[in-house]
Amino acid sequence: MATITLGGNPIHTSGELPKVGTKATDFSLVKTDLSTVTLADFSGSRLVLNIFPSIDTGTCATSVRKFNEKASQLNNTKVLCISRDLPFAQKRFCGAEGLDNVVNLSDFKTGSFGKDYGLEIVDGIFGGLHSRVVIVLDENGAVVYTEQVAEIGDEPNYESALATL
Repeated sequence: MATITLGGNPIHTSGELPKVGTKATDFSLVKTDLSTVTLADFSGSRLVLNIFPSIDTGTCATSVRKFNEKASQLNNTKVLCISRDLPFAQKRFCGAEGLDNVVNLSDFKTGSFGKDYGLEIVDGIFGGLHSRVVIVLDENGAVVYTEQVAEIGDEPNYESALATL
């Protein structure tokens, strides 16, 4: 369990992030067209998992925009933006913003991704949502970088995450 803050107030996550060097846990998430994808669907690609509470908050929206911009410059790399938002909200946001270099995925059905990756917020007003996390996977699905952002309202360290690619 990690202790993070929301507006300076302590809240907790459901566990610990995957360890660098370990194989990423499989997942099943929903795309904006309501189809389901798993980790295996991205086999052979490097992945940046940009995980956040909701697309409808300023910091989360900024992280999606920044990763969209940076993703266009990366070879063999996909940026997966993962939240518990409904796929409709994710699609609306990216359509309105003209963002096409990221893949939005929703954990709205079961929340199992957040639980399996130890990043579900378990208390406070954001209880049940995902904490702000970046996880980078290599082409073989091994974890090469993790960052649990300590304050929900802060942005992740984009440069450190992308430097591992």
